[in-house]
Amino acid sequence: MFSEILYAVEDGIATITLNRPEKLNAFTNTMRLELIEAFDRVDADDDVRAVIVTGAGRAFCAGADLSAGGKTFDYAARGVIGPEEQRRDGGGTVSLRIFDCLKPVIAAVNGPAVGVGATMQLPMDIRLAADGAAAGARDRRQHLGGFGGARPADALAHARRRPSDGSAQDRFPRHPDDGPLAGRL
Repeated sequence: MFSEILYAVEDGIATITLNRPEKLNAFTNTMRLELIEAFDRVDADDDVRAVIVTGAGRAFCAGADLSAGGKTFDYAARGVIGPEEQRRDGGGTVSLRIFDCLKPVIAAVNGPAVGVGATMQLPMDIRLAADGAAAGARDRRQHLGGFGGARPADALAHARRRPSDGSAQDRFPRHPDDGPLAGRL
């Protein structure tokens, strides 16, 4: 059925497990397609009431699989899609599909979540993190336009917590090390 994710339904809960533990669940085009298909199944199954997304092994998702080297993000050159189809990045298509899911989606973050591993959590309704779980980008000072200039850890920190006094600094820490979560989920 699937080669890079596990999909199971029990007691009305669909569990989607990123299943490349030997590569820390690094994200591939195959995983992208399988995640989209899994969320299609979730929406089509009236017996599913909620979804849990987690990772096998010690990581949630190490980000993009960089084994293709400089062509990692050149999908047309790798033959993943035709040149006329070069468009949104693969992680973006998964995030949009999660956002459109008709059921509540819960991230059960069991370890590091880097790059797409962090950003795919943003449209999820609830994020639960194990002790030692962390989120970030390859370069913690790298600004990603997809967050309106915020870093993924900033966006996750904002999504998870309520401001204590309502100040802008509370809602939007300048850097993950500035906030009470210090870059952790």
